[in-house]
Amino acid sequence: MNSGFVWMLIGVSLVTLIPRVLPMVLFSRINMPEWLLAFLRYVPIAVMTALLAQAVLTEDEEWIPLQDNLNLLALVPTLLAAVLTRSLLVTVLTGIGAMLILEWLW
Repeated sequence: MNSGFVWMLIGVSLVTLIPRVLPMVLFSRINMPEWLLAFLRYVPIAVMTALLAQAVLTEDEEWIPLQDNLNLLALVPTLLAAVLTRSLLVTVLTGIGAMLILEWLW
C-alpha cells in the first residue's frame, strides 16, 4: 500500500472526525442555559425540513411546477406512513412504492 494513500486516509479521517467530536467534547463540559437547550432541540427537525423541501420542490436548482411534481405526490403517503407507523422501514418502503407507482402511471 502506498504511504501517500495512508497519509491521505489519515487526513481525511481527521477532517471528518474533528468537526463531529470536538463540539461534543467541548459542549459536554459546559452547562448551557435551559433556553439554549430548548432552542437546540428544534435544530434537527429544522435542518431535515429544509433538506426535504429542497429535495421535493427543486431539481437542478429550478423549481418543479406543482402539476409535474411526482416527488410531492409521493411525499403524501410517505408522510402518512411515517406519522402513523413511526417505522423507518415502513416509511422508506412506502416512499419507494409511491414513486414506483407514480412513475409507472405517469
